[in-house]
Amino acid sequence: MLVDQIPVLLHATDTITHAGVTAALRARPEIRFADDTDEPAVVLVIVERLNEEARQLLRSLNCAGCAGVVLVAGEVDDSELLDVVGNGVSAIIRRADATPDTLVRLVKAAAAGEGALPPDLLGRLLSRVSRLQRDVLQPNGWDLAGMSHRETQVLRMVADGFETKEIADRLSYSERTVKSILHDITNRFQLRNRAHAVAFALREGLI
Repeated sequence: MLVDQIPVLLHATDTITHAGVTAALRARPEIRFADDTDEPAVVLVIVERLNEEARQLLRSLNCAGCAGVVLVAGEVDDSELLDVVGNGVSAIIRRADATPDTLVRLVKAAAAGEGALPPDLLGRLLSRVSRLQRDVLQPNGWDLAGMSHRETQVLRMVADGFETKEIADRLSYSERTVKSILHDITNRFQLRNRAHAVAFALREGLI
């Protein structure tokens, strides 16, 4: 029976680990090791600690448009969880728990756009998100996407085709306030213009 192979790029902090994982997964029919020219691929990152070098690698992968990132780490501290997930990691497993079967399962999950975390890490991540929302976002009137209610309102009206004056009249704002809100959104998310802002918000499910 033919199996659709998932292209995988492997990054490991040492050559022995790289060779061992390659040997363990090369025979798996679900996996095809890719080179840097193949895309999109799931990237399997194996590190002992999330030092600055590892974080830089994750940031670069997040910008590279890979199909997903699976992180295998010796340990992940609570303070590192949000940073790791924010850098596009969709699946995490501890090195001590990593077997060929679990790695293949996580690669499949990442390729399908799904997330996978050990239950204790998931609980700790949700706790961190809850504290972030309670202590940082809510006091500033933001949601988890980093947008306020009035920013969401303005973007929805832009998406509906309203001009600046119409938005100002309907929301009882000045035109200057509407322009300022849109300027803040485009700067915060590094967007080019209104159309880009609307496309971004729709794609990310913000409006």
